[in-house]
Amino acid sequence: MKYAFEDFTPGRRFPLGPKTVTAQEIIEFAEEFDPQPMHLSEEAGKASILGGLAASGWHTCGMLMRMTVDSYISHSPSQAGLGIDYVEWKRPVLAGDTLSGTSTVMEQRVSRSRPEMGVVKLRHELQNQRGETVCVVELNAMLATAAAEAIAP
Repeated sequence: MKYAFEDFTPGRRFPLGPKTVTAQEIIEFAEEFDPQPMHLSEEAGKASILGGLAASGWHTCGMLMRMTVDSYISHSPSQAGLGIDYVEWKRPVLAGDTLSGTSTVMEQRVSRSRPEMGVVKLRHELQNQRGETVCVVELNAMLATAAAEAIAP
């Protein structure tokens, strides 16, 4: 399905996932971007308050981004992210966890400075396989309107 800005009405929900998180990807991300012990080894993770080999919060956000692209962004006239208003990592994401969740449209408005574009505020929530919320992100994004898409080359 192809979406336009007008399809992002307040209250609309898009499913995310599922995505199973592997130990290898946690370690690879950590080695490159967040080389803290609890992200690099099971032993260090178990010795920490996280309780096991845990994904960096930034890795969790990266996985969330991929899930949004797979769910709806790749089928929309997304133009740009406008910033993150809120991020909360509520529980650790451990090796073997399976993540799923939803993106919910909170607000929608036509851009005052670029009327061929619209701005949507989205709230993303991810849960693990036990139904526990692990991450909440609120952000704003810019999408082309249906009229702008119709005249695009």
